Amino acid sequence: MATAISSAPTPASLMEKLHLRDSQQDQSSILKGLEKLIQSGTSPSKPTLPTLDKLGVRELPGDIDTKQIATSWLLTFAKYAQTGDVNGVLSLFVDDAFWRDLLAMTWDFRIFQSTPRIKTFLADRLALSKLSSFGLNESTVELKQPYPDLVWIQALFSFDADAGKASGVVRLVPVPKSDGQLQWKAHAVLTNLEELKGFPEKIGLLRDPLPNHGKWLAKRQREIDFVDEEPKVLIIGGGQSGLEIAARLKYLDVPALVVERHPRLGHNWRTRYEALCLHDPVWYDHMPYIPFPPTWPVYTPAMKLADWLESYAHHLELNVWTSSTIVKVEQDEATQKWTVVVRRGENGPERTFVVDHLICALGFGGGAPRMPKYPGMDDFQGKLIHSAHHKSAKDHVGKKVVVIGACTSAHDICAEHVQHGVDITMYQRSPTYIMSTKNGMPKLLGELYSETAPPTEIADRINASYPNPLMKLMHQRVTKDIAEADKELLNGLQKRGFKLGWGEDGSGFLYLAWKRAGGYYLDVGASQLIIDGKIKLKNDSEIERFTKTGIKFVDGSELPCDVVITATGYDDPRTAVLRILGDKVANKLGPIWGISEEGEINGAWRDLGIPNLWYMMGNLAMCRFHSKHLALQIKAKLEGVWKGDRYSA
Repeated sequence: MATAISSAPTPASLMEKLHLRDSQQDQSSILKGLEKLIQSGTSPSKPTLPTLDKLGVRELPGDIDTKQIATSWLLTFAKYAQTGDVNGVLSLFVDDAFWRDLLAMTWDFRIFQSTPRIKTFLADRLALSKLSSFGLNESTVELKQPYPDLVWIQALFSFDADAGKASGVVRLVPVPKSDGQLQWKAHAVLTNLEELKGFPEKIGLLRDPLPNHGKWLAKRQREIDFVDEEPKVLIIGGGQSGLEIAARLKYLDVPALVVERHPRLGHNWRTRYEALCLHDPVWYDHMPYIPFPPTWPVYTPAMKLADWLESYAHHLELNVWTSSTIVKVEQDEATQKWTVVVRRGENGPERTFVVDHLICALGFGGGAPRMPKYPGMDDFQGKLIHSAHHKSAKDHVGKKVVVIGACTSAHDICAEHVQHGVDITMYQRSPTYIMSTKNGMPKLLGELYSETAPPTEIADRINASYPNPLMKLMHQRVTKDIAEADKELLNGLQKRGFKLGWGEDGSGFLYLAWKRAGGYYLDVGASQLIIDGKIKLKNDSEIERFTKTGIKFVDGSELPCDVVITATGYDDPRTAVLRILGDKVANKLGPIWGISEEGEINGAWRDLGIPNLWYMMGNLAMCRFHSKHLALQIKAKLEGVWKGDRYSA
């Protein structure tokens, strides 16, 4: 991903300028328009891909000894790093390089792009980080050529830092020397904290080795009730994000309590609309410690995931209080500890905990459902609900239904209504990025997350080694490839008048997800229903007002309906925190989701501006990877390993 440039036209306005709504367009004009959109987002001040042409490489030798090259680079890198030789380290990088650090050297999530930025970072942190014990993972060394003009050697390595054990990924690109020979320099490096010094996870050989004869059940109940010890961390929310961070903390020996207001875990998955199903494949979605079994469907139904979350908490022995609510939360400014009053059960007793850390795990929907406001809504005599409250299309048989919105939930709900024979119209307010899962997911994730991909922990490191600004550049190309593969689908949508978006600067799906958590639909069948006219489409005029019997538009047209479902997303997750802590912290609380100027997610899993307050969120994959980072930060603060000083330069 990359930072949005305010002077660049928005994707919607560019789409209109390029006439991508024209129903007579063919696929070649769609791709030409996409190319123009990509070019409009490039400038000399932005990073670029390390193409062979840019590097000045005309020809590659036929025999490239990748292991020797990677070994030599890492040995030299280790020598300079261990002696604190900043200029020596810089000599191993191309000018337009990236260095992403996840806690290992900065105690933060940071991206340094270009050698001047990297030099400042290394001057400040290299000696303090005390890097040592470098080792190359030889089995991971590969020559990669994702496109004819892009070639690099990719390798994973391990090392020790002052904080603990760490992992790294490097991608080396060819650079010509003065004698015409090639040398290989780093274009991207990831340094990632894996384990705190002296505080490993209690897994594998470190699990409890002793038998437990007849004492487990009683012991487990005392743990859940916190009879013998108080929690050090309280987690608000028992969805996947809350459970995954609870699991990470448990196996770092940090007692944590998950407070879930609903009677069962998985409530938000179990009670959403019947048609809800994950559009990420199972290989991408594994959770810490217990991966999904090989019998699991590729795309997980919501109800199945809800049951899985219950079993996950049970098998990992997580301490969860369901049907429990937060009555009061206060922070002591001197100690920075949190006093939290929890009511257990609907009318049960209240208990007060004083904890070191408070985690809000309230997800993307932690904010309230975002309901659009139009004149006349109070006059509408039909049913008007947000998609968060929609249950089943069976409730609307024989009625005319309009869905306001054109992203994932809107498509799912419209398709569900078609299956039940309901007259359904989608009202599209702005362009939507469309990508079929059949063609798109293999191109986006297949190399890292598939049946034949590397182990998840390896895939996660490689995935993280693409800093978001670099990932955005790569995905501009991938988005074009997917559009070519989806040309029949996209042509059909164009002919129906569907407004196609392409994401920021033509970068497609993932950047939209990281920046907006919306704006796209990963097609699993609803697009064809639009093409076939089974889902009616309205997008040629803005809504003027609601009437008693339907919706009136600015162009004078009217759409009679009995039911309106607004699939218009949720408030910012920040609002959920403010509902718990009160508006008094509004000036201190930073943004949670969205992209920072450097290209990192703003506040999830890291500093929110209020000491010892955290927000855990993301899809299953992001929670899997970043739950470890959040748990390591909390453990390091509890043990005094880290005093909370993040590198901010």
